[in-house]
Amino acid sequence: MITFEDFKKLDIRIGRVISSEKIAGADKLLKLEVDFGAEKRQIVAGIAEVYSPEQIVGKEIPVLTNLEPRKIRGIESQGMIIAVDVDGKPILLHPDKEVAPGSIVR
Repeated sequence: MITFEDFKKLDIRIGRVISSEKIAGADKLLKLEVDFGAEKRQIVAGIAEVYSPEQIVGKEIPVLTNLEPRKIRGIESQGMIIAVDVDGKPILLHPDKEVAPGSIVR
């Protein structure tokens, strides 16, 4: 269990995927460019088994933005997509209405 104060430390925002490409030599990884309004970030996500690069462009997705950057296959990932795990496969979450990039998830 974590405290509510711990939960408040998480900065989860809605980002709009503006570009997506497969990472060479990796079956599960896509490199995304995500717009958060005030900034754009590069995110590496293990969703390529379920989503093609074309399917994800334009989608609004929740992203943990204050996670320390990490190199994955030599590419810096500047956040983590929040998704549902269904039978070991990621299923993306989306707002049910269009929202501004950078909107805070509470």
